[in-house]
Amino acid sequence: MENMESPENIIRLKNVLFGYHYHSPVIDGVTLNIPKGGFIGLLGPSGSGKSTLLKLIVGLHKPWEGEILFAKHNNDKDRKFSIIGYSPQVEGIDWDFPVTVRELISMGVWNRSGLFPWINKTSRIEIGNLADELGIGGYVDRQIKELSGGEQKRVFLARALIHNPEILILDEPTAGLDNANKDNFLKILTDLNSRGITIILTTHDIDGVAKKLPWIVCLNKTIISQGIPNSTLSENILYRTYDLK
Repeated sequence: MENMESPENIIRLKNVLFGYHYHSPVIDGVTLNIPKGGFIGLLGPSGSGKSTLLKLIVGLHKPWEGEILFAKHNNDKDRKFSIIGYSPQVEGIDWDFPVTVRELISMGVWNRSGLFPWINKTSRIEIGNLADELGIGGYVDRQIKELSGGEQKRVFLARALIHNPEILILDEPTAGLDNANKDNFLKILTDLNSRGITIILTTHDIDGVAKKLPWIVCLNKTIISQGIPNSTLSENILYRTYDLK
């Protein structure tokens, strides 16, 4: 990432090209360095490739062309999957599905539970501690549908955090929240970032989210601009990002 001091880039994207239909790329020639400990917001309109880029980083899709490289760590071939906490958009979730807050958070540690996804004693303690930290400790035995929108967002954040990732990837984590809940959620993320967690999130909210982040990447299939909000969120760049005339 240009003009951003960092001893190490934890992720490097090099000329990434990808689409869902042949000859119709959604991501076109994206080159981006994510520094260790960075806090990055991907800003762009619907259909600009923000969510797709996150899915490429997580490994849900493979690029047609280009590379996505992770910093080496003890020659761990599965590093990408062990260091990332991912929370996709939650708008399509069936809130009537009978699952408690504790059960939903536990989905983030099922890989530690053996063949059957039971919650062992250690995981139960970890879930309780994390829920307390995020202000949802009193709700762990409640059905997820009984919680407010802001509380539900914290539950999904807890699920992404429960296995202690180095990188937190969040797709529209503040969508649907009022201004107070947005600010509270961003304060939580800022605190997590201050502890060394690298954060990458998507947003379409310029004033409520993007202007409050340390580093913004304006995306519309390719990178239009990147930098601190004061310089990146200029009228000219936003017009280009949102295809405005």
